[in-house]
Amino acid sequence: YTEAWDADKTSIHVMPDTPAILLAKANAANVSHKHYQKAWDEAKSKSYDIRADAIPIKQAKASRDIASEYKYKATHEKEKGHYIGCKTAQDDPKLVLAARAMMLQNDRVYKKAYNDSKTQIHIPPDALSVQAAKECQTLVSDVDYRQYLHQWTCLPDQNDVIHARKAYDLQSDAVYKSDLEWLRGIGWLPNDSPEVKRVKQAQDLLSDNVYRTPIDSLKYTSIVDTPDVVLAKTNADQVSIVR
Repeated sequence: YTEAWDADKTSIHVMPDTPAILLAKANAANVSHKHYQKAWDEAKSKSYDIRADAIPIKQAKASRDIASEYKYKATHEKEKGHYIGCKTAQDDPKLVLAARAMMLQNDRVYKKAYNDSKTQIHIPPDALSVQAAKECQTLVSDVDYRQYLHQWTCLPDQNDVIHARKAYDLQSDAVYKSDLEWLRGIGWLPNDSPEVKRVKQAQDLLSDNVYRTPIDSLKYTSIVDTPDVVLAKTNADQVSIVR
């Protein structure tokens, strides 16, 4: 029943010149990447025909020669040692002028005379500036400003000396703590005092040897067999094949 229908479903005929088919083909050609680059691929597959004397080739070569450091310095390297008309460098005006300009630009040579003149300064000792500096140094000198008084000596049995020594002893920390230093470390308590007994009792309570009895000091004896063990042994003797 459905055989004719199934055969008809697989045979569909669409006219190739319908507007929908033509529009789909045009859209496929427009969005096709391969079709878009077809001309470019064909141009790439062909060989290039550029002559060696073409203007772009000459321009590229000229730009390369100008940018090349070797070509830039080739003329200078060839002209080295081929000066004409001067036997030595001192006879060449250009070299003499360049050396003179270099010396003028040299800071060390420029300041050589100034540095040599700085070390050759002669000032007379009676100049006003020197005298004023000496007077100022005398005024600001700490040695001349401080004048120490006479070193007086006193007899050891004078009243003021004895009073001063007594005051020094009262203010001295070493003399004030001398009794404490003498008593330090010589404390003593009797053996039967409450403090000593309390410490001994606390030591016995905290002692591990007194609290725990050593196992090796105890005397062990063999354990008497229980009735269950005696019954088990008797049963074993009775059922023994050897016996």
